[in-house]
Amino acid sequence: MPEKRLRPRKSPGQQRALETRQRLLDAAAHVFSEYGYSAGTTNRIAEAAGHSIGSLYQYFPNKDAILVELSTAHARAGVAGVVRLLDGGALPDRLEDKIRLFVRAAIDNHRDDPSLHRVLFEEAPRPPELLEFLRAAQLRAVAATEELLAADPRVTVTDIPMAARLVVTSIESQVHRFTADAGLENVDAFENELVAMLVRYLTPQPPGPGRVDGDGPHPHPRPDHREPRITRPPR
Repeated sequence: MPEKRLRPRKSPGQQRALETRQRLLDAAAHVFSEYGYSAGTTNRIAEAAGHSIGSLYQYFPNKDAILVELSTAHARAGVAGVVRLLDGGALPDRLEDKIRLFVRAAIDNHRDDPSLHRVLFEEAPRPPELLEFLRAAQLRAVAATEELLAADPRVTVTDIPMAARLVVTSIESQVHRFTADAGLENVDAFENELVAMLVRYLTPQPPGPGRVDGDGPHPHPRPDHREPRITRPPR
């Protein structure tokens, strides 16, 4: 599909036109959430917005252009959430609490409508300008996370830049996958497990008594399962 067909037909300048455009986007979000990508037609979107199909086409050439607008808005909201955390003053002292803030921000960005987010990021087209925006947002998040990890003495993972990238991408991908599959059911348990997983990764402990490389902590040494030796009495 030509890239130009993913762009809005016009940028409304008057208040009434802005309101019409927003109603179309809100209706599209509802339609895509309920019907999915294939059945989320422009006719359904126009009907849900209370406008004619001709009015819709004055603003958007097709439903893919609408999806691009919704995807961009979702991505911008996610970036804004991270920026608020970074610019909001002192972060918590505990590493676990810092990680939890970023996990919760990602969950909150997917909380409104998990079904819509699944359509946006699994079925919607991604033109070059959206991909570039997402790449720039991820680089900013990775750089900020790297700075936080490098300043925390409890972080003992050796490759801080790689760790920052893994933390950022793990949070986004795992939150998206969980909310797309399970909605918000058991979201608190999911949050706790994701935070614990990332903290364990960032603070690896050297092997010690009762531990084996690659294993978690063992409260007791592993039992010896070898067959006991049988001592025969002398004849």
